[in-house]
Amino acid sequence: MSDRGPVLLALARAAIAEALGGPPVRRPDGAAWLDVPGACFVTLKQDGHLRGCIGNILPAGSLYAVVTHNARSAALSDPRFAPLQPDELARTRLEISLLSALEPIAADSESAVLAALRPGVDGLLLTAPGRSAVFIPSVWDQLSAPREFLQHRRDKGRFPRDRWLPGTRAQRFTAEHFEEAEAPPS
Repeated sequence: MSDRGPVLLALARAAIAEALGGPPVRRPDGAAWLDVPGACFVTLKQDGHLRGCIGNILPAGSLYAVVTHNARSAALSDPRFAPLQPDELARTRLEISLLSALEPIAADSESAVLAALRPGVDGLLLTAPGRSAVFIPSVWDQLSAPREFLQHRRDKGRFPRDRWLPGTRAQRFTAEHFEEAEAPPS
């Protein structure tokens, strides 16, 4: 379905516009595939810099529901950023990563996870009692070395750097990535 990217990006942009006081989102006609359960991340960037990113790792409703929800949340509820203002939307570029199902990795050590990771392909979810961290596959663009990729995950989830916590689980996933070439005019 090569037409999914433009449809999803337009849907995400319309959901953000609606949340900022614009017209209601109009569901695309003839896109029954939007009813399938889905997991995705919606990322907002301005001038190449992160401006918001929210997503779900597990399917949490239809693809239509998760894309619109995550787009609004990335724009208005990412705790790292102030809510997007209406005048910012025109210069904000959107990206969507549709996630595959999670695949367990034998995680008895850092070296086992490093051996299983496919650089540039896999996203990673690390969990341990009271901790979790996730990186979507597009993060490889900034962190191309597997050890650096894993260490940033550990830092994000407050995992210790000097030891592998008992009960740590690692799961990988892939993503189909779509992005706007540039922020479209308002």
